[in-house]
Amino acid sequence: MTVATTPIPAHRSSSTFLPDQLADAAPVYLDFAATTPLLPVARSAMVAAMDADFGNASALHTPGHTAAVALEDARAAVATLINARPTEIIFTSGGSESNNTITETFRDQAIAVSSIEHSSLLESARHRARRCEELAVDPQGFVQPAADWSPYQLVSVMLANNELGSIQPIADLAQAVHAAGGRFHTDATQALGKIPVDVQALGVDYLTISAHKIGGPIGIGALYVRTGAPFQPLILGGHQEHRRRAGTSNVVLASGFAAAARYVTEHRLPQHYERQIRPLRDQLRARILAEVPYSSVNSPATHCLPHLLNASFQAAEGESIQLYLDAAGIAVSTGSACAAGDIQPSHVLMAARHDAEVAHSSIRFSLGPDTTPAEIDRVMSVLPGIVRRLQSISTIKIKEL
Repeated sequence: MTVATTPIPAHRSSSTFLPDQLADAAPVYLDFAATTPLLPVARSAMVAAMDADFGNASALHTPGHTAAVALEDARAAVATLINARPTEIIFTSGGSESNNTITETFRDQAIAVSSIEHSSLLESARHRARRCEELAVDPQGFVQPAADWSPYQLVSVMLANNELGSIQPIADLAQAVHAAGGRFHTDATQALGKIPVDVQALGVDYLTISAHKIGGPIGIGALYVRTGAPFQPLILGGHQEHRRRAGTSNVVLASGFAAAARYVTEHRLPQHYERQIRPLRDQLRARILAEVPYSSVNSPATHCLPHLLNASFQAAEGESIQLYLDAAGIAVSTGSACAAGDIQPSHVLMAARHDAEVAHSSIRFSLGPDTTPAEIDRVMSVLPGIVRRLQSISTIKIKEL
């Protein structure tokens, strides 16, 4: 592990690590892994749908037909983004519902999941499965494959982890699971728009995505179900979504999702993240290790999402760092936004590092498509001072590494 070993300075005043000149500076948003700003094209598409596609897509009259056409156009756009057929796309309320739908489909069966899955997958698998095996990961979050996949009817491993950024070899895992007679699901919510996501290349039976990770609206996601794969609806009581999810179709949100999906394709966002954003993420990584005392990086150096960096700072509480950065106009996260307010250490970092101090002292930086070098400079103008200040008043003993 690489760490910086800059000595901790004597106690400093707050004005030292939160410069007064930052008070009027433009805010810096580095929490794109939690959610992304709504794209103007998505907003425009939703406003247009509110006016023109307001009908119930299940109705037989003209307004209903107009809404149904808009819904199917949206389904086709989302399908194109992940190289699926439109009939294989089910609109849901988001990633959590999609994940719960998969575990409901395999209720009372044997399921294997990685120990760093999103809580919506982990908790629902534990609740519904007859047997739930949690696959171990190494210190950088890479899944250790089972010696024998044959006991499991379903295996679920996320394409890219939302806290560490680790990208799993999904195609190889899916092939091995299929050879043993099982089905494979991957949660691609965090990967979508950052790296290529192609269900044919991945070879999965099921895949979860969400609109608000790519500049679409909050409150809508999708579940890909390969033609012929077993399926059981989670929400019953209607014929919507080709009888796979009951409830009046949300054409407005679907239109916003579709606009964001088209934007990702037209602007080749995965390629942009690789060329423009990964170097900025790497620069932030290098500067943290060089300039922040007793820092370490939890995200892997390779096979990692191009926009995400998870770092730990000895003897400095992650939530305190987050709050001080927020006071300086810089938004970051201590981990998954879904777990905000939970005093328990991140289950992802505990599974990977087995160290509560590391988990409690971690910060997740996640860059966006428009993040600039100046914003990285802004972060590094205050982060070292914040960490030094917190370390100087901490009762936790620094470990020389």
